[in-house]
Amino acid sequence: MSLNLSAEQPAVPDDADDGVWLECIECGDTFAPFEDVRYTCDACDGLLEVRYADLPTFDDFEGEGVWRYADALPLAEGVTIQEGGTPLYEVPRLEESVGVEALRIKHEGMNPTGSFKDRGMTVGVAVAKELGVDRLACASTGNTSAALAAYGSRGGMETLVLLPSGKVAAGKVAQASLHGARILEVDGNFDACLDIVQELAEGGEAYLLNSLNPFRLEGQKTIGLEILEGFRADYGTVPDRIVLPVGNAGNTAALYKAFRELVQAGELAEDDVPKLTGVQAEGAAPMVEAIENGADEIRRWDDVETRATAIRIGNPVNAPKALPGIRETGGTAVAVSDEEITDAQRDLAGEGIGVEPASAASVAGLRKLRAEGIVDDDERVACLTTGHLLKDPDAAAAAGNDPEPVPADTAGVLEHLQEN
Repeated sequence: MSLNLSAEQPAVPDDADDGVWLECIECGDTFAPFEDVRYTCDACDGLLEVRYADLPTFDDFEGEGVWRYADALPLAEGVTIQEGGTPLYEVPRLEESVGVEALRIKHEGMNPTGSFKDRGMTVGVAVAKELGVDRLACASTGNTSAALAAYGSRGGMETLVLLPSGKVAAGKVAQASLHGARILEVDGNFDACLDIVQELAEGGEAYLLNSLNPFRLEGQKTIGLEILEGFRADYGTVPDRIVLPVGNAGNTAALYKAFRELVQAGELAEDDVPKLTGVQAEGAAPMVEAIENGADEIRRWDDVETRATAIRIGNPVNAPKALPGIRETGGTAVAVSDEEITDAQRDLAGEGIGVEPASAASVAGLRKLRAEGIVDDDERVACLTTGHLLKDPDAAAAAGNDPEPVPADTAGVLEHLQEN
């Protein structure tokens, strides 16, 4: 596997297209990026990554949002709904409670469809158009389906989304429905949905836009670029650690790739690369299991359960990219309970930041690692929150205060407030 931080930029192969090509992380075979549809290596079925002949510096970036970083992406423009440029919030009370030098919340729920998935779809759908495909598809725990439906609609393309029946929050299903996707409810979990979608894609029935698609992760790596720019502007340095929820491990893989490219371009010293720290729910933690056991591969969990529906995944397809990312940066992975997730969701809400349960896993994980002494008190930390509160309104209502019935007059309201 050629994923280590110190790897030099590879020589440009003959099948590169305008300085862009695909490369297998396992055997190193290379492929032209836009001639044929492929998701994995023809020779060994290994995962692919996008490579570039010229790696940009921060001085090359201009504009706003994801496409500010066009020089670091495979195409000059995408199918866009003005995604990216999300807030990096200060959280002073939470920072003091956790006990770190600096804590910022990168809130990806402020993207157009309410999750980080928009960053991947603006690139992935643009590549689909470049390839000339006419039907898009994904398996989803909810956010991917909402983003693909919106960007597929924006691009004028048919969209299929496969969802585990009864396991997706209503807010996410509503988005996919309104944006015109065909919603196929599968009698199985997310991993079963992904198995089906992969078979459909292999048969040429649709273009796969789950994070197995290497182009989608290119859009997601802009999260890391924005975090570094934000910390440099506010603190004059980069964060020591980035803590993020882990489902399919696409963001972990994407951020690691962003940092490797910055190291190769001379924009980031190896010693300054933030420690990538993954957080999973206890009921769906195959990545944590692999990190704790020192394993090079994950063990698929067939039975997964957590109220953090966006990370209810037992077979993270990007584990071969993400496991080295955690280890090479000196990070770690931790599992947290649903109760710890809900407590963190409330704490974020107390700072005015509304997130769905899976998003709050990052803060819950940071708190646990801080209590265990794994995170030091002098660290500057960014926590990634991946989806908006309204993605899962039922969970938000359950975690919040109950309504209080009162009479329809001022005196009755005042009496109720005094008595309660």
